[in-house]
Amino acid sequence: METKYISPADLHDEMLRLQKDRQMDFLESLTGMDWGAPREDAPDAPSGLGVVYHLESTSTGERITVKTSTPNRENPELPSVTDIWRGAELPEREVYDFFGITFIGHPDMRRLFLRNDWVGFPLRKDDDPEGQNPLNMTNEPTVDTTREIDLKSDGTLNEESEVLFGEDEYVVNIGPQHPATHGVLRFRVSLEGESIHKIDVNCGYIHRGIEKMNESLTYPQTLALTDRLDYLGAMQNRHALCMCIEQAMGIEVSDRVKYIRTIMDELQRIDSHILFFACLCQDLGATTAFLYGFRDREKVLDIFEETCGGRLILNYNTIGGVQADIHPNFVHRVKEFIPYMRKNIQEYHDIFTGNVIAQSRLKGVGILSREDAISFGATGGTGRASGWACDVRKRMPYAAYDKVEFKEIVRTEGDCFARYMVRLDEILESLHIIEQLIDNIPEGPYQEKMKPIIRVPEGSWYTAVEGSRGEFGVYLESRGDKMPYRLHYRATGLPLVGTIDHLTRGAKIADLIAIGGTLDYVVPDIDR
Repeated sequence: METKYISPADLHDEMLRLQKDRQMDFLESLTGMDWGAPREDAPDAPSGLGVVYHLESTSTGERITVKTSTPNRENPELPSVTDIWRGAELPEREVYDFFGITFIGHPDMRRLFLRNDWVGFPLRKDDDPEGQNPLNMTNEPTVDTTREIDLKSDGTLNEESEVLFGEDEYVVNIGPQHPATHGVLRFRVSLEGESIHKIDVNCGYIHRGIEKMNESLTYPQTLALTDRLDYLGAMQNRHALCMCIEQAMGIEVSDRVKYIRTIMDELQRIDSHILFFACLCQDLGATTAFLYGFRDREKVLDIFEETCGGRLILNYNTIGGVQADIHPNFVHRVKEFIPYMRKNIQEYHDIFTGNVIAQSRLKGVGILSREDAISFGATGGTGRASGWACDVRKRMPYAAYDKVEFKEIVRTEGDCFARYMVRLDEILESLHIIEQLIDNIPEGPYQEKMKPIIRVPEGSWYTAVEGSRGEFGVYLESRGDKMPYRLHYRATGLPLVGTIDHLTRGAKIADLIAIGGTLDYVVPDIDR
């Protein structure tokens, strides 16, 4: 992949040129960095505070990495690219939150995850959170959270910034209780009657600082945390991290491992999509369909438990393989499950899909165009429901996906019903993938021999998999130590939540439930 180093002064113009001339219309990932002081052993390496951008052209498949940095630690500034890619808005706020980089031209430069009165920027290498926040454990924020924070170029607050919600606006909270927003997430919703005027997304209620924790963990220790991001994509998350470390170390896993990982990923996708169906039905009042979904999901969890020892937190993939070979009953139980699930998908359609109430709640609601899906970086079933063929398994085949035939499910309506149908159809495609592999798992080791202490060579790598709800990416930067210098995850859910305000403006408050349910985000994946 081509890598470009661009100065802050030239960054915006060069990014705009890349977007127009080289058709880099997809901002795949945006990662904040603290490279520290200039290095004598690597004078050409970036230093200071900066950002790594991964760009992709959806028309040509070309991919580019762009790096930029500023030596100014007192008042670091970079130009915003939110006017080029709408999906940059929340990631730039995340970088501001954790690194203190102000993005000039950003429409809403507030913290995203941390309290407004938090002092310091935790992902800086020289940050001292306990020393800088000795009394910060109260519940009394010192900044008025009803204002849209606008920073001047010197980093101070512009007192003339516009009010986010006016005094006469009727604002209700959706969440942060779990059932309201599919996780501990809070929407502040401004209403005009029953119509939505604006939504302000509030994240961070269960933020655990996983990316900061990774800097003090060895590579094997980092693996356990991935299962706790998107817990309905635990297999895929951990697969991505293992694959990134293996790529960096030049490790080639056996074909047996590739087949097992692929089958497990697809079982995980089925598990996730069934739960998507069940919870959406419950949200819209179809309790019987909810029970049908949980009945069938148990079949997948039983298969996981027999081989992995876990049902939700699986801890199965390892660096160089998997932690245990498949159970002797694995092949038999999977082959039993395939026709069972194919038959029951028709039950889903009979009880819910064709229901006139379900169709009126989903069709024509929350329409996301293909162009907006790409601009927001809304991958997975959400992007494919808008006509964007964004499946990582097709774009950048990994594991055993180059050995199987399957259709990429793409629809063009872009509404809630299309997002619903894409996921149900993907269950059938996952069954088709598993069916091609289950009788052909090759012999070979399930784990490559590894040294007791794993050190990754110096360099940077980005690896992605097709998670249950979109592209899950891992950016790894190493200085040759046994612990990562920087380990950043491209959350599948953050771009999806970034579309909420756009999709719901002018919609009814009841439509927010259908839109949020069909976007299918998982909050711990957002709150890393």
